[in-house]
Order: sequence, then C-alpha cells, then structure tokens
Amino acid sequence: MPPEPSRSRRIGDGTGTGSGSQTLERGLRVLEAVAEVQGATAAEITARAGLHRSIVHRLLVSLERTGYVERDGAGRYRVGRALTTLSDRTRPRLHVVAEPVLHALAAELDATASLVEVVAGAAVTTIVAEPPTDGPRFTYRLGNRDPLDRGAGGLAALASGPPAPGEPDRVADVRTSGVVTTYAELNPGAYGIAAPVPWLRGTRAAVAVVTSREDVADRAVPQVVAAAAEIAAGSGWSEA
Repeated sequence: MPPEPSRSRRIGDGTGTGSGSQTLERGLRVLEAVAEVQGATAAEITARAGLHRSIVHRLLVSLERTGYVERDGAGRYRVGRALTTLSDRTRPRLHVVAEPVLHALAAELDATASLVEVVAGAAVTTIVAEPPTDGPRFTYRLGNRDPLDRGAGGLAALASGPPAPGEPDRVADVRTSGVVTTYAELNPGAYGIAAPVPWLRGTRAAVAVVTSREDVADRAVPQVVAAAAEIAAGSGWSEA
C-alpha cells in the first residue's frame, strides 16, 4: 500500500489534502495576527492574516464575543482573557506550587509579589500575592499585560528559557545573572525585581516583586531568586 500523502501545512494556508474546518483555520490565523501585534487595528490584522476584510470582521466579532480577543476604545485588538485562562489550565501544577511561595515572599518583603508568564507575546501576571499589612504600595491586577522588552518580569520570564531569535539583548544578561532589577520602566517610582523560574516545560515564567522602596529592592534580590528556585523545584517539571 503506498504511503499517505503528507498533510503537514501552515494553519489555514489553503494547502494540503486533509479535511478540516476552514472557518476554524481562518479564526486561528486571525488570533495569531492579533497576538503578533498587540493593539493592532482591524486593517493591520487583515493584512497579517491574508484574508478578506469582511471575513476578518466576522471572525473578530466572534472572537471578541467569546473573550479570545478584546477591543479597546480606539478600536484596537488584543488577546483576551479567555485565551489566558485556557493557557492557565494547561499548567495548574505550576500555579499550585507558586501561590504559597509568592504569599510568603510578599509577607516577608511587605511588597507585592507575582508570577509573570509569557502569553501570546506579552508578559502576563497570572498570580498576584499582596502582603498582609495595609498601606500604600505598587500592585498589579491579575491578567495585567506588559511588554516583554521592558520591565523586570517580562525580561526574566524570557530568560527562563533558552535563547530565542530576536529576543532583547538584555535577556542574555538576565539569563547569566539569574536576576534583574529595574527602576521606573513601567511605573514611575517603582523598582521591579524579578528572577526566572528555570527549567519549566511548556511555559516561560518569572517571580517578580514591585516596590517603591530602594532598601526593599536591595534585600529582595536573593529572596526573589530563592523563591523562583523553590517554585521550579516543586513544580515537578524541572530538569534537575
């Protein structure tokens, strides 16, 4: 019997011999286009997806209705929370292990601690741990999205994996040192301290702390590194 023809093809490129849903493939192409340029207009998404604008419009309406994309007041599209939630469900062990570690870190430093993961081209806050004391502080909301090339969390999350083409030059330094401290890159007056969670399979993640106090930022460095190592060891995904 002759071998079956190859069915390998790029999503929705219209080639190949396998059966499937053209609408689904087109929807995935649109979702990929949104993820590639966070804050893209419908015209930019149409150009990247290579589809007719009426098709893209219908698919964006469906994706927005189901929460997989979000549209801001200016009509620009970003990846929605439904995709982040779906991604979260694939790595529950990481979150179960990380949450108590982050709460302990937040209490010890009296500063907000979080887990930051690379999701659809952005640094996404997937766990937030607030210290038990009251008082003014910098904080992040769950699902907060930041760029990957600025801010301690995104840089450290990228550094948790092997080198990738086109990654910011700073990531290599973080990968070597195991920690990064930034000041006022994302929030005026805020120090960001973050360490990669090494050896994870299927995601890139980092432990991050944000504070307005320089003394807290200084003493947070070894504790953030230790918390990242503890999460890696307890996740069951480490290579060590």
